[in-house]
Amino acid sequence: MLRMVSAVLQFGNIALKRERNTDQATMPDNTAAQKLCRLLGLGVTDFSRALLTPRIKVGRDYVQKAQTKEQADFALEALAKATYERLFRWLVLRLNRALDRSPRQGASFLGILDIAGFEIFQLNSFEQLCINYANEKLQQLFNHTMFVLEQEEYQREGIPWTFLDFGLDLQPCIDLIERPANPPGLLALLDEECWFPKATDKSFVEKVAQEQGGHPKFQRPRHLRDQADFSVLHYAGKVDYKANEWLMKNMDPLNDNVAALLHQSTDRLTAEIWKDVEGIVGLEQVSSLGDGPPGGRPRRGMFRTVGQLYKESLSRLMATLSNTNPSFVRCIVPNHEKRAGKLEPRLVLDQLRCNGVLEGIRICRQGFPNRILFQEFRQRYEILTPNAIPKGFMDGKQACEKMIQALELDPNLYRVGQSKIFFRAGVLAQLEEERDLKVTDIIVSFQAAARGYLARRAFQKRQQQQSALRVMQRNCAAYLKLRHWQWWRLFTKVKPLLQVTRQDEVLQARAQELQKVQELQQQSAREVGELQGRVAQLEEERARLAEQLRAEAELCAEAEETRGRLAARKQELELVVSELEARVGEEEECSRQMQTEKKRLQQHIQELEAHLEAEEGARQKLQLEKVTT
Repeated sequence: MLRMVSAVLQFGNIALKRERNTDQATMPDNTAAQKLCRLLGLGVTDFSRALLTPRIKVGRDYVQKAQTKEQADFALEALAKATYERLFRWLVLRLNRALDRSPRQGASFLGILDIAGFEIFQLNSFEQLCINYANEKLQQLFNHTMFVLEQEEYQREGIPWTFLDFGLDLQPCIDLIERPANPPGLLALLDEECWFPKATDKSFVEKVAQEQGGHPKFQRPRHLRDQADFSVLHYAGKVDYKANEWLMKNMDPLNDNVAALLHQSTDRLTAEIWKDVEGIVGLEQVSSLGDGPPGGRPRRGMFRTVGQLYKESLSRLMATLSNTNPSFVRCIVPNHEKRAGKLEPRLVLDQLRCNGVLEGIRICRQGFPNRILFQEFRQRYEILTPNAIPKGFMDGKQACEKMIQALELDPNLYRVGQSKIFFRAGVLAQLEEERDLKVTDIIVSFQAAARGYLARRAFQKRQQQQSALRVMQRNCAAYLKLRHWQWWRLFTKVKPLLQVTRQDEVLQARAQELQKVQELQQQSAREVGELQGRVAQLEEERARLAEQLRAEAELCAEAEETRGRLAARKQELELVVSELEARVGEEEECSRQMQTEKKRLQQHIQELEAHLEAEEGARQKLQLEKVTT
């Protein structure tokens, strides 16, 4: 595989020159060609001859036709592209086979589809038409998927709604591109031009203008100086297309001489990916492009054009996506400099327009894009209607209806469903703003109350401190007056002696408390002994119960085993009984058939006896006639 990729690069390294006296292409240095042929398993001489002087069928004969430098360069580019495309398809097929281990092909899978976004250049070609066509189809799927599910939710919630298929909004532009007939679309007209001899890009543009001139999504250039041949009004905007080499790109011709060599390559991978060389468009089939005879054109059914293959591939993709549950991811590039924190508004807006986000928003605004459960709506916005809901239990739907009435909302801005309430675009944002203002007022009021409470607490503390300070001052003044009084001095000397007499009383009280504590300790020790004996008894009882439980479990296991055997025996006997009943039924059926056959045979015997009697009577009659004669 890596050799194949290297060979694709070597295609671009081959340098061709034009001969001095003629326009014939030559290869002065075949070093790159030798590397290419070694990688692909080809002969250098055969490759050079097939590239520069391929065999082309003229009438019934084959002739060697020298290629110009432009033709040879085009052939190299086409071969490189075809080789890479075939290698890519082969690799994808191998990967899918390796990853798909399920017994049922395509039963369930997780897929990621990465596609180029909408392309709008100053002048756009066939490649941009295909890419924009795919984006139109995917946007249609997006509109259908997202908004059909949206409308189904409206129906589940019981909201009056007229079902609309928003995917049909893009159908006129899609029909302009893919419609096969009445009138044919761009791809069909391009394929039709590929069948006609002497057709050119100019004739294709004229036919497109003739067939689609009145289409609402099609425009012709308004001025002669405009470089575009026609314009298509896509959902992302007006796109100007220049039909330059569209017929050649649609036919995608290859040098069939080189393709045949690749098919006969000694490299197994090269031969495998080039095994279908019969279906390609060869040089002789496009040699008459623009001025060849009528017989030089390929006939219908001989090959498939790029437009046909692309349309079929896209149809298969859309069928696959329609049978899945898709999730859509829109990637936005904020700037081309890959810098953080920088946003280019025009670039982002163009991407939003091209990837269908603005289209989705436009459609979304026609319905009720915002919805919220009754319980959440009540919890979040009951602050706006504090007195609307009475105290006590109330159903969520009724509570929301009372809140809506208190909010005085326009009936066209909301719908009440079975479990949710739906709003038009912007209504929920307005309620959020009102809620934020209400919460801000409440927080400001709470902050004011908190500051007032803290200020009052600080004021009370200050008052208490002032009262304590006055008491301390009064006590200090009294002490200063008493410290020189004789009786006070005597009191201070006698006071310690009074404490000594009190210590005996304290010791006696402590001894009594100690005796009580010792008695309590002895009582606790007796209780602990009793509890330990009780614990031992309980342990013995637990062991006995455990042994009994184990015996019961064994008996239960034996009973369960016996029940299992009996159930198995019962099942076997039921099978025998069912077989016997079936046999009895068969025997009864056979007996009925035999009885029927017996009756039929008896009737047949009676008929034979009657017939025999009739024959016997006829025979006797004949004998009598013979005797009389």
